[in-house]
Amino acid sequence: MKTKLKNAFNNEMLQAKSAYNNGEYTQAFTHLERAHILGQSYIIPHTLSHWWMCKIGFKTHNYKEVIGQFMRIFASVIFSRLWVPKGNTGGTDVNPFKVMPVPEDLKHYLD
Repeated sequence: MKTKLKNAFNNEMLQAKSAYNNGEYTQAFTHLERAHILGQSYIIPHTLSHWWMCKIGFKTHNYKEVIGQFMRIFASVIFSRLWVPKGNTGGTDVNPFKVMPVPEDLKHYLD
């Protein structure tokens, strides 16, 4: 992972963890979606973003999210280096195969 991309991923994860620790789960999830977009081509960052989404599912008693994230954690280990749908935000509200537009402020990290 290139340094600028790694730093951007880590920044989103730090913001997500801070929001999570403050009980701001919606805000945390938004940062995890952004981290997912940045890290989905790399096994550890990809899996980490799904793990934290799963943790939010537990905290919010959203068991659809929990089950979906467990499936995505498994898939992230297998598919991260093979193929990922660019721009996909990684939550269970989105088809895991759907290609989505990358937010403008994240595009330059993925070029």
